[in-house]
Amino acid sequence: MRQSVSKNTNQLRIIGGEWKRRLLPFASIDGLRPTPDRVRETLFNWLMWDIQQTTVLDLCAGSGALGFEALSRGATHVTMIEPHHEQCNFLRQNIKLLNIEHCKVLQSTAEQALPKLPNEQFDLVFLDPPYSLDLWQTLAAAVDAKLKQQALIYVEADRDLSLLQLPAQWNLLKQTKAGVVRAGLYQKIV
Repeated sequence: MRQSVSKNTNQLRIIGGEWKRRLLPFASIDGLRPTPDRVRETLFNWLMWDIQQTTVLDLCAGSGALGFEALSRGATHVTMIEPHHEQCNFLRQNIKLLNIEHCKVLQSTAEQALPKLPNEQFDLVFLDPPYSLDLWQTLAAAVDAKLKQQALIYVEADRDLSLLQLPAQWNLLKQTKAGVVRAGLYQKIV
């Protein structure tokens, strides 16, 4: 008798760009939550004219939804940081599935990975840590030196953005909310 292999039912959908409507699997991990489609659509509408030819850092990649969406819409390179081994394997499989050459996955926590990127500078950073870890202030302070002038920073949280104690030189450009999700697009001012 042939045994059936269970399929991973967790999938995210790329909303726009080159891989629009593609479904990508991700691991079943407690606390792993892709950015909701509605919030992601709003974010990439905000970035529509700014995403092309960017170097992107996805600090807490998770499912990879934000990084893959950025690549689909014209980012030239994405670095994804994800500590969970199983999810890193999914990210790497999805990179192969989409035949992406300019995407790097680092299996590490964001706090451990940032010092290992000494000379890298980014145009866009996604700061969307697991809500339960309360890492916004720590990661924002650590990544600030890796931002190019006028870099954009997307921040997603489960609380009002004004409570996150982000760097003073990050200027809030736009914000939205959907359910418990609070999201904002910041720009580093010099």
